[in-house]
Amino acid sequence: MIASVLIQEALTTRAWGLGMRAVVQRVKEAWVRVDREEVARIGMGLLILVAVAAEDGPDDVAYLSKKLAHLRVFAGDGRLMHLSLLDLQAEVLLVSQFTLLGDCRKGRRPSFDAAASPETAEQLYEDLGRALAAYGLRVATGRFRQMMEVGLINDGPVTLLLDSRKVF
Repeated sequence: MIASVLIQEALTTRAWGLGMRAVVQRVKEAWVRVDREEVARIGMGLLILVAVAAEDGPDDVAYLSKKLAHLRVFAGDGRLMHLSLLDLQAEVLLVSQFTLLGDCRKGRRPSFDAAASPETAEQLYEDLGRALAAYGLRVATGRFRQMMEVGLINDGPVTLLLDSRKVF
């Protein structure tokens, strides 16, 4: 019994130190549709798929928003990765995707034990959108807890992974 409890504890968010996760894609344009209706669209900027872990809080939002706003992933001055969202006043499409926290190491079905509750996740997802907008960026969003179709024209392609606890 004790071994079982220790194994379960080792798999928790705290033990692994998972944080708010983001898959960041540099795009020429991106959009979200819900029930065949387009609900958000951006031009040049970043499509950010984000997942909120159970132990996340305001510090994770602050870290990730600052990192995203200043991340130099756009070409400029003859260099491929020289300018940030802020430098270009590029746009952001923020989409909630809890499956980024899926643990596929065991069995055939992903475990989502590391994900925050829907209520907590929605609040921190919205906080991240507001924090990015506070930098003066235009932020469009998908619809939380909805089945979405996400389309994009990837620029590069450039795709990066971020974790607010610096797991990777």
